[in-house]
Amino acid sequence: MKHFSLFAFLFCFAATCTARDITVVSPDTRLKATLTVGTGISLHAADGKAALFTVAPIRLDLRDASLFRSTPHVAEVNRSASDTLITPVIRERAARLRDHYNEAVVRFIGGYAVTVRVYNEGIAYRIVTDIDRDMVIDHEPLVLQFAPGAVITAQYNQTFWSAYETPYRVRAADAMPADSMANLPLLAQLRSGHRIVFTEAQIASYPGLWLKHVRQGRLASTFPAYPTVRLEGDDLYRRGMVTARATEIARTHGSRAFPWRVFCVARTDAELLTNSMVYLLGEPSRMRDPSWIRPGLVTLDWWGRRNIHGVDFAGGVNTPTVRYFIDFAARYGIRYVLLDEGWSPDPDLLRVSPGLDMAEVLAYARSKNVEILLWAVWSTLERQWDAAFEQFSRWGIAGIKIDFMNSDDQQMVEFYQRCAEETAKRKMIVMFHGAYKPDGMQRTWPNAPVREGLIEFEQNGVNQDDTPWYHTVLPFVRMVAGAADYLPGTVRNAQPHEFRMVPDRPMGQGTRAHTTALCVVLECPFRMLPDSPSDYLREDDFTRFMTSIPVEWDETRVLEAKIGEVVAVARRHGGDWFIGAVTNGSERDVRLDLSFLEPGPPYVMTSLADGVNANTRAIDHVFSTSAVHAGDTMTVHLARGGGWVGRIRSIKN
Repeated sequence: MKHFSLFAFLFCFAATCTARDITVVSPDTRLKATLTVGTGISLHAADGKAALFTVAPIRLDLRDASLFRSTPHVAEVNRSASDTLITPVIRERAARLRDHYNEAVVRFIGGYAVTVRVYNEGIAYRIVTDIDRDMVIDHEPLVLQFAPGAVITAQYNQTFWSAYETPYRVRAADAMPADSMANLPLLAQLRSGHRIVFTEAQIASYPGLWLKHVRQGRLASTFPAYPTVRLEGDDLYRRGMVTARATEIARTHGSRAFPWRVFCVARTDAELLTNSMVYLLGEPSRMRDPSWIRPGLVTLDWWGRRNIHGVDFAGGVNTPTVRYFIDFAARYGIRYVLLDEGWSPDPDLLRVSPGLDMAEVLAYARSKNVEILLWAVWSTLERQWDAAFEQFSRWGIAGIKIDFMNSDDQQMVEFYQRCAEETAKRKMIVMFHGAYKPDGMQRTWPNAPVREGLIEFEQNGVNQDDTPWYHTVLPFVRMVAGAADYLPGTVRNAQPHEFRMVPDRPMGQGTRAHTTALCVVLECPFRMLPDSPSDYLREDDFTRFMTSIPVEWDETRVLEAKIGEVVAVARRHGGDWFIGAVTNGSERDVRLDLSFLEPGPPYVMTSLADGVNANTRAIDHVFSTSAVHAGDTMTVHLARGGGWVGRIRSIKN
């Protein structure tokens, strides 16, 4: 028996050594990923007979070793499959996620492997090394090529210093600009009708991946190199910017897994809206007890404190203003008040600005069952790390919003990790602005549930990029990676002829119904309200409706979806359903199929729709209440830049 086992092992070893193609198929057998091993390693993906993309080479260029430079030799192939249900701590999109895939771990002689994992919804691979020493990585030189004729939607930057808030540009793959780089996620639309979002997961102690166009639609990897000098000074927007870099991209230990390269594959636009691969590829939670994390609405004082009216005190960074925000939050069931830029004199988180009595503010918030969040510049927090966190803990701060990182080099990625760990230890949430895309960290550290990484509402104060068209692209690109801090729900609504850029009091492009529907369309478990409490208090009916829209969802159904044109989704929270629909700059009718409702007694639907004059006056909206039944279909009319949002409740509830 021992001789037979040895023979079987040697036979299998010999077979795998001579193998050149290792193929992994999706559970439904439609998607196929083939790892080809020859003079190098490459990955080819197809859906049936339709070619999707190719990645080559798959390797790391190391400073002091030839691990990936010689001809690779397969040592063994280990295959496995998984079909489990994941219960997210925070219900960003659903209460349960199915983790269903087939996988092959291809181990090579020399101490490294490539793992290929194929879902029904996409393909992912990663490099794993097992070398007992430190490594210096000069480059990871992958080249990505989609099937001919691909059209790319991406954000572009000319340097790695980026707030990740540039507009999406739509270009043919072979016409992408050569003088700039695309950050991820990136959307490719193929002639075959496939849509592919390319992004990353589990970016740990490694830089983020960017892409540059090299030739004929080929996209080559590029990475921010390891920082050696960062800018000092008084400009909080630029402080910490890298001014000198090493030649390598990473310094790391040799026994580790590298980031997942993730290809979310859809055959319809709608399928992208429910793709959760990035979350599923995140490392499982490291938190023993995350029960203290409480998603909820957030009101922030940054713009609002400048725009308070109808009160007997001067709005500003002062105690009366914060008490006013706390009263507003308590009135509408808003869980958090964020004290944004200005609560402390920059660059010192250990002091409080004159006029603001932090002890009084915190005591008043507790008396109203409201929690306080604080804003901080990352470089200031880095310098005052221990002292600042100790003070936040003494104060009982619920969490922090960290801003202006504007980079995803290895050091900055490690900073995110340290922030998530430190805040989790102190039972605080952390939100990242000036931040790179989500990478599944919200699964590992549920206290780090949301990032910016998009053009959000504040940009309306300084440019015209946050358009209704943009809102019909976001769900298919940026939101595929994870929740985003956009700040929907403004009462300052404008059509193009009404719109003005006002930095201290931005208005939103699109109708009142449009901005409200974004509360449903865009996922964010800590959704911020952009406007002054004074403006919301003047429109009590609207504010009560808007703040009743939940921030967590048990189930998501896509009712209509066309990239750049229209999005309509239904989301369930407990026994209630919420529907949000938004259009681009064109008005249209949208058909809503209510077959997702359970049969039985009629439901009561309260809806907010564009008013008859919304095409010319964006604030025009109308509320209505009606009875609906399971299986009903209804058509709603959306003005240009318009929207529709409804809440459906069972009568028995």
